[in-house]
Amino acid sequence: MQKFDYITQDELQLSQFCMLPNVLFNDERFSELSYSAKLLYAFLLDRTSLSRKNGWIDKDGHIYIYFTVEAVMELMGIGMNKAVKLFRELDSVHGCGLIIKKKQGQGKPDRIYVLNCESPWKKCGKSVENLAG
Repeated sequence: MQKFDYITQDELQLSQFCMLPNVLFNDERFSELSYSAKLLYAFLLDRTSLSRKNGWIDKDGHIYIYFTVEAVMELMGIGMNKAVKLFRELDSVHGCGLIIKKKQGQGKPDRIYVLNCESPWKKCGKSVENLAG
C-alpha cells in the first residue's frame, strides 16, 4: 500500500483544487446528470480562471474556454464516445444547459462558455417561463 504524508497547513495553501459545486448534488435540476458529467463540469469551471488570465473574454464580457474532446479523454482516462456523451449531458442543446458551445469554423476548436450552475432560472437549458406551462 502506498504511504501518503499528512496534509499540513502550508501544503494546503499550495495545493490546487478543483471546485465541485454542492448544488450539482443537492438540486433536483441536476439529479439526472451523471457523476462523470458533474466532474467534467468542475474541470471546465476550473479552466475558466485560466481563460480569464489569458484574456479569453468576448465582447459581452463572457469568459470562454477551449477544451477539446481529446483533452477530456486524456484528463479523465476515458474513450472518445464517453467524452462526447459527457459534453452532451452538459450542453445547452442536448443536455442540462451548463455549457454553450460556439463553433468557430475553419478547423478551430469550439468556444465553450461555462454557465453558472447557481443560476435559479435555468433547468435543462430552458427558461422558467417555458417550465411554468
